[in-house]
Order: sequence, then structure tokens, then C-alpha cells
Amino acid sequence: MTVLDLNVSRETLDRLSSFHDLLTKWNPKINLVSKASLTEVWDRHIRDSAQMYPLAGTCRNWVDMGSGGGLPGLVIAIIARERNPDLHVTMIESDMRKATFLRTVIRELGLTGTVLTSRIEQTDPLDADVLSARALADLSSLLSFADRHLNPNGRALFSKGETWQKEVDEARKAWSFDLVSHTSKTNPNAAILEVREIKRV
Repeated sequence: MTVLDLNVSRETLDRLSSFHDLLTKWNPKINLVSKASLTEVWDRHIRDSAQMYPLAGTCRNWVDMGSGGGLPGLVIAIIARERNPDLHVTMIESDMRKATFLRTVIRELGLTGTVLTSRIEQTDPLDADVLSARALADLSSLLSFADRHLNPNGRALFSKGETWQKEVDEARKAWSFDLVSHTSKTNPNAAILEVREIKRV
């Protein structure tokens, strides 16, 4: 089975389908994704999140900030269960109800993951190999979080919309960083920003 460029087993596809069903079930109560995008969960959210996985390389400690409905954190944990069983995904989510959803999916799908119910800037440094975020904050703020939680040899993967280049230009006023932009496979005007060597100017 293929999810974007990833060949996955039937078992992984079944877990992604179960995640889709749980997200759809919980969404009316706690607004995990926008109501307008609920009919497009596979493309707008699951496939969009899955495209981060091949960019991560070999890693053991993936930290997802502001996980919300588990995008991309739970999607990464589901794929990793088959492809990289040693990978542990930590999800930071300050909203207690959303954190409860994340823990429920981890338990029901047998995933390797931890949920921290705290604010990102108040969480002890996590020494992440990979740090991800999707629809969380502007790039300058994300780099501040990365400065705290990313290990020196790690990489950050940030999903950004059509104004990503403007955010990069603004962030370079306060930060020095290496950047590779990957065109999104679900929106040709959006990008996954792969960021390394983050330093304050």
C-alpha cells in the first residue's frame, strides 16, 4: 500500500484508517481539525503529515509540538510502528482534552508515544533528533522552540503554507539557520521546511 511515497503494510493502513475514524468521532466535541476540512482528512491532514516521515532520516527521538489532533505526531507514530520500531514520538499539547485524545489513540492503536500536557516554552529541553510542527506558529517562534528542544545535530520539520518564503525572510532577521524547502505533495504552493544549525543572530 502507498501513502504518498511510502510503501506501508495493510496493518499500517488499517491503523491510519482507525486513527481517521477516531479523529472523526472526537472532532465534534473538541475541534481537533476545522469542520470544513473534516471531509478531507485523508488528503488535508493524514497524507500531508505522512510526507514528513521520509525527510527525517534515521532517528529515535521525534518531538511534535502543539500536536492537537495528532498531526503529524500520531501519523508519524503509526508509520514508525512498522518502519522504525525504535522511534519514540513525544507530543506536546497544552489542551487537556486534546491530550486525552492523543493518549486514547496511542493506547488503542498500540503506538510508542508520550504526551506532555504542558506549554512548549515551559517543557524541559527534550533533545529531539527531529522536531516537528504543523499550523502552530510563525517560523521565528518555531525557531525559538527549536533552540530549546532540538539537539545540536537534529533537524526541524515545519509544515508551512503559501507565505512560507515571507516567514523565512522575516526569521532570518533574528536567526541563522540552514534551510532546505521541500514542495508539499498535497499543495504545490506550500512547503515542508527542513531546518538545521539554528542559532540566534
